[in-house]
Amino acid sequence: QVQLVESGGGLVQPGGSLRLSCAASGSIFSISSMGWYRQAPGKERELVAQITSGGSTNYADSVKGRFAISRDNAKLTVYLQMSSLKPDDTAVYYCSIDWARANKAGYFRVWGQGTLVTVSS
Repeated sequence: QVQLVESGGGLVQPGGSLRLSCAASGSIFSISSMGWYRQAPGKERELVAQITSGGSTNYADSVKGRFAISRDNAKLTVYLQMSSLKPDDTAVYYCSIDWARANKAGYFRVWGQGTLVTVSS
């Protein structure tokens, strides 16, 4: 069974920074894409940032230039460095990974439990 454990959420003032971490554990042979999503109250879950196994990144327009996604393959961990935070960034942040249990096996997506980020003065 593959599990993701997120950490790093909390309360921060506008303009502040936070770093989210998401560590995977379990019988993982390989991980392709790793990503962060968020869901604000009353809104749909949306992609925030994504990083491929090759290191290519993709960001939502609303966070470009402020957020940075990175991964440590040895630690099976993905990070989201968030800077210049705004009240509109307030949401529950979820990480996800696409993983395979063996060579040439199909990939599955698993989600973290979510961590709350609140941007408020």
